[in-house]
Amino acid sequence: MIEHLRGVLEWVGSLGGWGPAAFIGLYVLGAVAFFPGSILTLGAGALFGLPKGAVIASLASILGATAAFSVSRYTARGWVTRRLGGHAKFAALDEAVKRGGWRVILLMRLSPVFPYNVFNYAAGLTDIPIGQYIWASWLGMLPGTVLIVYIGSLAGGVAEIGRSRAKSPLEWALYGAGLLATLIVTVYLTRLSRKALDRRLKHHG
Repeated sequence: MIEHLRGVLEWVGSLGGWGPAAFIGLYVLGAVAFFPGSILTLGAGALFGLPKGAVIASLASILGATAAFSVSRYTARGWVTRRLGGHAKFAALDEAVKRGGWRVILLMRLSPVFPYNVFNYAAGLTDIPIGQYIWASWLGMLPGTVLIVYIGSLAGGVAEIGRSRAKSPLEWALYGAGLLATLIVTVYLTRLSRKALDRRLKHHG
């Protein structure tokens, strides 16, 4: 699978100005088909670097999340219900969203109790308005997206050594410092959101 993915990413990179559009299209299809979004987000960093990769991956992830949400709510609701409706985690999510609305979506995205793909479909079965789902999901996914793109951009930089000018020790030190800062912020936000989500769920029983 890794080799196929690498080939696809190389094809996207060969498209020039059409590359971002092709990447976004692949990401949306992957979200609907349950392909791990984090792998494609890493690919965005390797292909486009920062900050361009973060913008592209963020747009792609929210479009993919919206597509899967729409399939769950409007097209395949019965199929999704049969597979997720009986799970205890979904019952907790459904009840929390009824009481907390977009705040719960935001906290879930910051501190993912559900994997990205599963959450997209599970949220489609709740009563959350699609507009609130979109912006709360986008905001909640943003810190993690930036972190993963950053890691992907570092991997892309390593792969380019020998084909272009190697980065100096100072450049790598700045990359490392930026990665560490991004990681600290992301972990901090994740811990805060997890605590807030636990309090909200306990409050509502």
